[in-house]
Amino acid sequence: MVAPRIEDPTWIVTLVTALVAALGASVLHITGRAVLRRITRPSLVLQRMLDRTERAAAVTLPLLALQVVFGTAPDTLLHIMAIRHITGLLLIAAATWLIVSVIGGLADGVIESNPITIDDNLQARRIATQTRVLSRSAMVVVLIAGIAMGLMTFPGARQLGASLLASAGVLGIIGGLAARPVFANLIAGVQLALAQPIRIDDVLIVNGEWGRVEEITGTYVVLKIWDERRMIVPLQWFIENPFQNWTRTGANLLGTVFLYLDYATPIEPLRTEAERLVKTFPEWDGRVFAVQVTDAKERTIEVRVLVSSSNSGKSFDLRCKMREALLAFLAREYPQSLPLVRVQPGDGAAMATAQDAPPA
Repeated sequence: MVAPRIEDPTWIVTLVTALVAALGASVLHITGRAVLRRITRPSLVLQRMLDRTERAAAVTLPLLALQVVFGTAPDTLLHIMAIRHITGLLLIAAATWLIVSVIGGLADGVIESNPITIDDNLQARRIATQTRVLSRSAMVVVLIAGIAMGLMTFPGARQLGASLLASAGVLGIIGGLAARPVFANLIAGVQLALAQPIRIDDVLIVNGEWGRVEEITGTYVVLKIWDERRMIVPLQWFIENPFQNWTRTGANLLGTVFLYLDYATPIEPLRTEAERLVKTFPEWDGRVFAVQVTDAKERTIEVRVLVSSSNSGKSFDLRCKMREALLAFLAREYPQSLPLVRVQPGDGAAMATAQDAPPA
């Protein structure tokens, strides 16, 4: 490729104009951003959008100015068409980056405006889930559109596509099968965002594992297990398989403590002590408390203590504290209430006789 003839006066004027236009676009970007920051200071969403688009806008505006200058230059300039093409490709890439940044900033602002750190965070988790999934799906669509627009600027690519159209049937089937997991997860992500069977910070039971939804990407869900492990589950799995969601309609939970005690256990003192204890535990939210005998087995009775908490973590701690305190109370005040195996005086002689008897 022969370099442009700089001594050509038209080229000199075009290059100087392009340089001035690029500098002017940069100055416009700096001043405009400063003004917008001051105007949008009360809006967290707009502030986050400005933060995310700073670099992309700094590249896009000068490229747009260059494209305008080269687009209005005479077609007779040497290599002007190639320069227009290169500038156009760069502008498409920068514009794609800018739109993706706008979407990311919008998502960040919406999520920060609805923090999920509060106890009753159902609405915030719903908004965070929809925002994350839909924004990432939109980013994927924008990236695909940007790549497609870039390829369409090559005449050869269009001609190649037309020539392969007749034989594209088999290749299309193979490509569709290969891309099926990607598009299935993309569609599943939109379904999850709209129907919301799961949300950010939801407590789930997946394949017997207890954990919280830590992240929802465009293709998978990160489940933080209680012991700090991470379970990676494809989005499509949640559409096709059953699972437990402990916080589907709210973070509040009922916790149960089961005690298996002797038939001679005095229930009323146990109920009184349990009520006294639960009022001392900060994890109890004051909504539900009950002590009931829920079953009578062959050797023991089943006593269920029902308590409520504002979230799953507090519920687990409350159940453990209640179980430990009641067992200590029974061992101290009513040791005969703990499960016993009774042997009557005659039973021991019978057992000894049975043991001493020779085998048949």
